[in-house]
Amino acid sequence: QVQLVESGGGSVEAGGSLTLTCAVSGHTYAGKCLAWFRQAPGKDRELVAGIYPSGDRTKYADSVKGRFSISQNNAKDTVFLQMNSLKPGDSGTYFCAEEHEYGGICLFSRHGTNYWGQGTQVTVSS
Repeated sequence: QVQLVESGGGSVEAGGSLTLTCAVSGHTYAGKCLAWFRQAPGKDRELVAGIYPSGDRTKYADSVKGRFSISQNNAKDTVFLQMNSLKPGDSGTYFCAEEHEYGGICLFSRHGTNYWGQGTQVTVSS
C-alpha cells in the first residue's frame, strides 16, 4: 500500500522558515514525479513545487520562486520543501503528491496525481 506521510508543518512569523518532509513508502516505482500542493480555506488546491524523477528538473509556482526549494533524496523516497521568507499568504494545508511520469512528462496537476498525503498545516502570522 502506497503511503505519503508529511511532517514539519507548524506556526511561524512572517519572514521565518520551515522545512517540510514527505516520506513515500509502499513501492519502488522509478518514475515518481513528487510535488507539494497547498490549499487555503475556501480555495482550490494549488501546485507549490514539483520535482522530476531524475531530480534535475523542477517547477515552482510564481508566488514561491526564489523563496522555496524542492529536493529529494537519492533513493527518491523522501521529498523536501525548504520554505524561506514565509508570508501570511503561504498559510494553508500542504499536501505531498505523487504522480506517475508518462512519456517523460510530469504534469504536476492535482487531477493527474496518483497518491496524496494527509497534509500538514502551515500557519504564517504577520
